[in-house]
Amino acid sequence: MQPKRLTLFAGHYGSGKTSIAIQYALALRRSGKAVTVADLDIVNPYFRTKDSEQRLRAAGIDLICSPYAGTNLDAPAMPAQTYALVADRETYGVLDVGGDDRGALALGRYAAAIREEDNYEMLLVINRSRPLTATPEDTVAVLREIEAACGLPFTGVAHNTNLGPATTAQDVLDAIPYAQQVCRLAGLPLRMTCAPAHLCPALQGRAEHLFPLQIQPLYYQLSEEDSYGKADL
Repeated sequence: MQPKRLTLFAGHYGSGKTSIAIQYALALRRSGKAVTVADLDIVNPYFRTKDSEQRLRAAGIDLICSPYAGTNLDAPAMPAQTYALVADRETYGVLDVGGDDRGALALGRYAAAIREEDNYEMLLVINRSRPLTATPEDTVAVLREIEAACGLPFTGVAHNTNLGPATTAQDVLDAIPYAQQVCRLAGLPLRMTCAPAHLCPALQGRAEHLFPLQIQPLYYQLSEEDSYGKADL
């Protein structure tokens, strides 16, 4: 995928957009670009780019997120630096947009500036395994709700059907017709087929636009060493 100056990832809750946004930003940085990640998710406090802050900083990527991220206070506050990122025509920005139409409302305040520059990619992250996006029709309905809420049209689709750590290559392949139908109904191109990196060799040549993912641990996935009594988690 040819990178645009701004790349936005949006989708239903649990679609995996945060992990994809983080790893896409890391890929941009490896290609030599100056990159900043902005977390616009003001709805879901549990899957946040803040959890990957050290990894991003170590790669030379700036992070913009709510001042309350990483605390027990979940307040819908957006930092002023996001406006600067949207206005800056030199830095590549990766924006993690909140789930569904409620989360996409935060993006609306930047829509006019993004439209004016007209150098953006907005990808709908889809996951057939999520209850409210199990059919192409339901998925496109979510797409339209997000577009209406934020005032920006999607430009492509990122297919990310998965079953967490249990995902197999066949799970990804079985969901390809679903992703193709979403693209047909929405009139959008498929930009990515995302899969755990260890599955990509088996998917090579069988899935279009493969994008390997290093699965990000969830905030509650403690190691045995960190848990009381070394419990089996």
